[in-house]
Amino acid sequence: MIQREINVVTSGFTYLEGPRWHQGALWFVDFYTCGVYRVQEDGSTEKVVHIEHQPSGLGWLPDGRMLVVSMKDRKVLRQETDGQLVVHADLWDLCGGHANDMVVAPNGNAYVGNFGFDLMGGAPHEPASVILVRPDGSTQTVAEGLHFPNGMVVTPDEKNLIVNELFGNRISQFEILDDGTLGPRRDFACFGDLGNEADLAKRLEQATIYPDGLALDASGAVWFADTLNKRAVRIAEGGQILETVKTDPEGVFAVALGGEDGKTLFMCAAPDWDEGARKVEREGRMLATRVDVGHAGTP
Repeated sequence: MIQREINVVTSGFTYLEGPRWHQGALWFVDFYTCGVYRVQEDGSTEKVVHIEHQPSGLGWLPDGRMLVVSMKDRKVLRQETDGQLVVHADLWDLCGGHANDMVVAPNGNAYVGNFGFDLMGGAPHEPASVILVRPDGSTQTVAEGLHFPNGMVVTPDEKNLIVNELFGNRISQFEILDDGTLGPRRDFACFGDLGNEADLAKRLEQATIYPDGLALDASGAVWFADTLNKRAVRIAEGGQILETVKTDPEGVFAVALGGEDGKTLFMCAAPDWDEGARKVEREGRMLATRVDVGHAGTP
């Protein structure tokens, strides 16, 4: 078993998500301070922009303008070159719950997941969709029946989308068709079909993995945040677990590969995902460790 040294990159936040390595810097969002942040060269952390309705997924259009998911009003916002935020796409009618994580492909197509149900309000679990947002802001549902689609990556050849299913006990993948829509779902890794069980507690009890944020490495394996198991996991297509990095007693809720050589694994850590607790505490922090295989794909 490999023992990796874990360092703290930055701390004092509520609940970090959406880590991205972009233009030589680490970017991320903090849910309950409602900010997009960037770690500066001197190690300090700068709040880049405020997102009133809670930010989530991050990405950039080919011309460099930033896209960010505004979770609670179910929009994708775009930051113009003058810093102004405008609505890039309104997803309200296509989401069954809060809009969530997002990946933006090199051609500017964005893929956005959503909760599918009122998680924080204790509603029964319901399947959710993935929404395609094209560079002109037009939208289309391109996958359905996923169990809380969360972290997503686009492979380097831009032909496949890999998607975590947090409450599905699996990681799924889709062929990206020429028009940006998706082919049929297939397994990247599955640890048992949980069916359409609506009781979330039962789903969690039956699951082996709880895959949240996602990063792809140059070997074709992925790192994912295995939330309730309090670890980051590197897994090969088919389901072989190659390595784990334990973060106990904290959970890890998103991951990214970055750094100068792409071999730094960044991990968003917090005690739990409970909205009430995370809003009032400042226990969220960014951890990092060095790994052997560098980044690939987008983000």
